[in-house]
Amino acid sequence: MKKLIDSCILIDHFNGVSAATSYLRKHKNDACISIITKAEVLIGFEDETTFHQAQQVLSYFHLIELDQTIIDLVIQLRREQIRKKLNKLPHQKSLQWKLPDAIQAAIALHYNLKLVTHNTKDFDLTQHPFVEVPYTV
Repeated sequence: MKKLIDSCILIDHFNGVSAATSYLRKHKNDACISIITKAEVLIGFEDETTFHQAQQVLSYFHLIELDQTIIDLVIQLRREQIRKKLNKLPHQKSLQWKLPDAIQAAIALHYNLKLVTHNTKDFDLTQHPFVEVPYTV
């Protein structure tokens, strides 16, 4: 199954986390990134040299852009979360994705990709089988 690499994995790679680098090398032929990931990663580089180096690395990944189908799915997913939150019992946990996370989820679901992240705060593995956590930090 193809992989949608979340920004936290790429940020770890650029910060020298060997588990991230190893994972990316292992899956270089079946990995892609979203336009959201590209933006989240590149805004973190202050100097031009490392910014351009990061652009070069990101250019190796197939880039998935947003279209109306993805946006419609984002809206559907977020509305479902809002409804669940309104109807939940006081002891029940309710996840509320931020917009970038909802976009990542929608892309993964629409294209049948594994979303590769270590963001278990927003993605519960029991509720989101499309998520893969390759390592912990």
